[in-house]
Amino acid sequence: MMNDRTRSSPRAAPRVAGAAAVLALALGLALVLALGLGLATGPARAQAAPAIGWAPLAGDGLHDPKGPAIGLLQEPAAALSVLPPDTAGNKVGWMRALDGGFIKPRSTINPDLTVNLRTTEVLLKRTGEMPMVRFPHRQHTLWLDCVNCHSGMFEMRAGATKNNMFLILQGEKCGVCHGAVAFPLTECQRCHSVARGSPEAAAFGQGLVRE
Repeated sequence: MMNDRTRSSPRAAPRVAGAAAVLALALGLALVLALGLGLATGPARAQAAPAIGWAPLAGDGLHDPKGPAIGLLQEPAAALSVLPPDTAGNKVGWMRALDGGFIKPRSTINPDLTVNLRTTEVLLKRTGEMPMVRFPHRQHTLWLDCVNCHSGMFEMRAGATKNNMFLILQGEKCGVCHGAVAFPLTECQRCHSVARGSPEAAAFGQGLVRE
C-alpha cells in the first residue's frame, strides 16, 4: 500500500479497480498501525471524538452473528473512535489522521521504488452550473502512486481526459475510489469547491494547474 499504501511498479501496478483496492489496503493498514502500535495516544488521542454511528459487527448485515469470529474481531466503534471524526463515509477523517500523526504509515514496501509526492493542484472548469473542481495531488499522492491513475484512467496532461458525473457515478474515473474507499459522492462540496470569479479561481490565472 502507499503510505500504508503499497506502492507498485509501473509494470505491475493495477489501473482501475486496483487503485481502489490499494487505497482500501492503505486505510486498513493505517488503522492497524494506529491501534496495534498505539500511535493514537496522548494529545492526539485526546482530540478524537467519541464513537458514533458504527453498527456492531453482529448487526451490520455482513458478518455472521453466530460465527466464531464475532467474539474475536474488534468492533468498528472501538477501532475507529480513536481517529479524527468525519461526517461521511466510515466517519473517519483520514487525511487529518495522517497529518495529525494519528497514523504513521510506511511510504513503500519496496526499497528500490522512488516515492513521488506532489503538491500540484488542477482546476477542472467544465462543471456546468456547479462550482469548479480543485483536484489536489497532495491528498492523493500521500496514499497512491502516480501509476494508479496515470495514464490508464487519466492522461498526464491537464484537461486531456474526458470526465463527467455520469462516468463517476458508474464507478469510473474518480468513482473508482470515491464512493468505495474514499469519501462518498454525496459530498459534492468537497470537490466542487471553487466558485467562478473567486480569489481561488483567480489564483490559477488562465491555466489549469498551479504549484
